[in-house]
Amino acid sequence: MVMSPASVVELAQNVLIPGAQVEWQRLDLIDRWYRWSPEKLRLPAQANQEHRQLRDISETPWLTLVVTTVAQQLVAEAARSTSGRELSAFWTPWQNNRMPSRQRAIHRAALAYGYAYSTVMPGVLDAEAGTQQAAVIRGRSPRDMFAVYQDPVEDEYPMYYLQKRGSHFLVVDEEAVYTLGREDGGRLAFIEYKVHGIGVAPAIRYSNQIDLEGRTPGEVEPFIPMAKRINKTTFDRITVQHYSSWKVRTAVGLEEPKDDEEAAKRKLLLQQGDILTGGEGVQFGTLPETSPSGLIQAEERDVNTLAAVSQTPSHSLTGNMINLSADAITEARAMLDMKAGERKVGFGDSHAQTLRLAAHVEGRPDDAADFTVVIDWTDFQSRSMSQAADALGKLASQLGIPAEKLWDRIPGVTPDVASSWLKYKQENPTADAQLASALMGQASGANAGGTAAH
Repeated sequence: MVMSPASVVELAQNVLIPGAQVEWQRLDLIDRWYRWSPEKLRLPAQANQEHRQLRDISETPWLTLVVTTVAQQLVAEAARSTSGRELSAFWTPWQNNRMPSRQRAIHRAALAYGYAYSTVMPGVLDAEAGTQQAAVIRGRSPRDMFAVYQDPVEDEYPMYYLQKRGSHFLVVDEEAVYTLGREDGGRLAFIEYKVHGIGVAPAIRYSNQIDLEGRTPGEVEPFIPMAKRINKTTFDRITVQHYSSWKVRTAVGLEEPKDDEEAAKRKLLLQQGDILTGGEGVQFGTLPETSPSGLIQAEERDVNTLAAVSQTPSHSLTGNMINLSADAITEARAMLDMKAGERKVGFGDSHAQTLRLAAHVEGRPDDAADFTVVIDWTDFQSRSMSQAADALGKLASQLGIPAEKLWDRIPGVTPDVASSWLKYKQENPTADAQLASALMGQASGANAGGTAAH
């Protein structure tokens, strides 16, 4: 049942907008750390412009790198049904909506903020005919959308959600899309509604992690204090480098300069003169420079701690791969692989839910009700072609797995390419295959004749 204009305005004014503003304020802080514009380091009251410039260049986008390292492991490339169903139609909305490239933005948003959304709306596949309906899939940032669930853990779809669109708000429930705007006095006003007829509020949540209380921490918020610590250590090191990284020459017993000009000349002489001279009782000396080695070690330790708690390979953050063997690199990547594998399970389930809803929108009930679908992901593990060929060859020869079923496991070979290879093989059999087929045909004919004669 479509809500009345007054009910929509009341829902938005009293529930959705206040809740969204609180949540968006929290996400804005996360976004500043994610988008390399973190909170500024507090400086003493006597700090000058030079100190503020040193503070600015001490900021490093560590948490962006933490998100990117995981996101680059996540590329969904195919859907597969464990029941063996053909899924070409099921996968078509993914291709039509350019999701092979657009999925990355959803993954990054979910990793950074803790969650993101996709929405599925009816569209028109053939604009001229205007009759064939197609699903329109779009990724949504949680900074532009706020969804309310009756049970945030168990429910597949929200009761309703709020979406920003320019100066307007969209409120979407299981029946329609309601457009709201602001009047001249700032009051919220109903503009129009359009029935979508899907039967659910068509938003699918992608959770980086979700617990039994519905909390969805991301890959930025838990590590903000640690990133602050690294930036503070970097600032201290740069300050030492800027002000105290050289010896200071001293002169005791010099006469007081008569004016500022003479003081400037004497200072210049002490800074640049190769030979210093003075009268009776004048003593020259040096103050040692401050070594930054302790601060450098502290910074390295902080970065390694960030790598450990975020399950990011330390060489991905430090760039230091000196004297690392292949086994050491594999071991260093083990935690990242487990982390990426966990995200593949969650994001893959959300991708499958998105495609089931797209099938419902397009009127394909069998695909919409197929919960056996799983998502296959691109394998980005660092293996040479010879290593992969050796491993796959052993699977085929020792375990009896048909070689054709292993083609899409070859690094760089997508399921589409493997399918084209299989089709070519079927259409162009080898001489041995043709001979075997002919012999089988003769044997079948002979058996049939013998049975008839008997």
